[in-house]
Amino acid sequence: MPTKLRLPGRPEEITVPALLARNAAEHADLPALSWRAGPGAAEWTTLTWSEVRREVAVLAAGYAALGVGRGDHVLLMMGNRPEHWLSDLAFVHLGAVPVTVYGTSAPEQIAHIARHSRARLAVIEGARELVRWEPLLADTEVPLERLVVAEAAEAGPHGSYGSLYASGARLHRADAFEKAWPETRPEDPLTVVYTSGTTGDPKGVRLTHRNLMLQAVRLDRHVDLPEHAEHICYLPFAHIAERVLGIYLPLLRAAHVRLCADPAAVAGAVRELRPVQFFGVPRVWEKLAASVRAVLARLPDEQRAAIEAANDLARARAAHRERGEQVPAALEASYAAAKERVLDPLLGLAGMDRLVWTASATAPMPIDVVRFWAGWGITIMDAWGLTETSGVCTVNSPDGFRLGSVGRAIEGVELRLAADGEILTRGATVFGGYLRPDGSLEDAADAEGWFPTGDIGRLDDDGFLWLTDRKKELIITSNGKNVSPALVENTVKEHPLIGQALVHGDGRSYLVALLVLDPELAPAWAAARGIEAASPAELAAHPEVRAEVDRAVEAANARLNRTEQIKRYHLLTGEWGPESGELTPSLKLRRRVIRAKYGALIDGLYEDPAPAP
Repeated sequence: MPTKLRLPGRPEEITVPALLARNAAEHADLPALSWRAGPGAAEWTTLTWSEVRREVAVLAAGYAALGVGRGDHVLLMMGNRPEHWLSDLAFVHLGAVPVTVYGTSAPEQIAHIARHSRARLAVIEGARELVRWEPLLADTEVPLERLVVAEAAEAGPHGSYGSLYASGARLHRADAFEKAWPETRPEDPLTVVYTSGTTGDPKGVRLTHRNLMLQAVRLDRHVDLPEHAEHICYLPFAHIAERVLGIYLPLLRAAHVRLCADPAAVAGAVRELRPVQFFGVPRVWEKLAASVRAVLARLPDEQRAAIEAANDLARARAAHRERGEQVPAALEASYAAAKERVLDPLLGLAGMDRLVWTASATAPMPIDVVRFWAGWGITIMDAWGLTETSGVCTVNSPDGFRLGSVGRAIEGVELRLAADGEILTRGATVFGGYLRPDGSLEDAADAEGWFPTGDIGRLDDDGFLWLTDRKKELIITSNGKNVSPALVENTVKEHPLIGQALVHGDGRSYLVALLVLDPELAPAWAAARGIEAASPAELAAHPEVRAEVDRAVEAANARLNRTEQIKRYHLLTGEWGPESGELTPSLKLRRRVIRAKYGALIDGLYEDPAPAP
């Protein structure tokens, strides 16, 4: 249920320091932040809300001693660890502006952000980050003057987080801290989030306390959760979704944040903690679904049949709820029995048996993945929004959803479609503009306040928004036809062998594709058929695998119109990821990077003889 906690003012007047003060006063002993002290540590360390505020006050004194003050930008590059979360709040209490940089950023991207933001201080994790940051201290075009390193043993000549904390503990004065934080105003900048750079240099999106507090309040009204629920925080804080879900919404709800320092360990955290809520970008839900399908493929036929029957009941129930209908009593009873006997024991093995709110955003969710999870009684409430809109503009919610859509506009957000289908939006959660190097803002909205999102979509008669693709990513073939690559890619990815796909065809007469075998499902599929392969390359070269991929492409083409059909493809063996550069840190395709990296392969797919129509 939406939080019933007292707000320290009207929603449009709330600031982050005011929320933290309320939590420390009214929810002092509730758990606020938990983390594991190191790799392999069994126990969680936990701070209550009163303890969090004391830590923030001490850190604020330490950072102030380094010269951090109101209006300063401060850069952070750390994983999801307490030093990051607490420092972020400490900077906000000083009136400074925290700017998190993706840990996978290349040196040239870091240099661009450091130069563009004019930050003089960066707080980084350890030796891995030092290699990329130290050269900037000698770069005359970068204002950076000082580094603080979280890992004391790796700090070298730079200041350590521990020494900064000790300095803050000596210098902290409670009266000065309590006098300073009320000076923060709702219109003050709360953070700058740099876009992940799918199409060029990252842009700095400045968001105010008012932008993000309104976002938190309005999103909370659509989140059906128990009070003070736990949130597993594993996405980067450079991502607007985790900033809202892992910092600002927990502050509003006085909730409990569990930091997961390694995103690859999130499945283990879910198994252990059995959360009531979980957010994942589409690729996370795809990977989880692939893991479950791989397990199911190894089960005896009788057990798999019982599971599929339970899945059918769950989907039938979801279909009634989706249409806003009362679920028939007989179906509800059959589903409840199947859920208790079949689904919950299996979901419990993955820690997913207590989930009451699950969500996704950032890119169109493949409908087969949505339907898969609906078969387990898990309705993914897909949402849509941008960094520039402080997070979500539209959400599905238990009282109104359409699987495959991204929901309806939240309170205070207006939507309309341009002539070419581009989605325009305006409202108090839309940012004021892109940060310029001199600190001013470049307005991105028109004279009436409408911001062009760059996404293409349609609105149905009930107000639900359905995404098509990114405007800049639409393929225009040589005969002038527009094609949504995401539509084609998601269709072909419905086959379990295919984990990732990129479609190409701009200025060409037909489409080609790069396909990547799913690293979990493909071996399971092969093993079930007695196919032995020592490596992904051998698997991709196996005649039965090639024949099945051919059939997958044919099946996808049968559901697409002629212009959208894949005429040729190349099967790759190595999974794409942020570290290798093909995905952004939020796991979206970097199309330009992939086309450049595999340009020779793509060109080869267009060599004569041309495929038959």
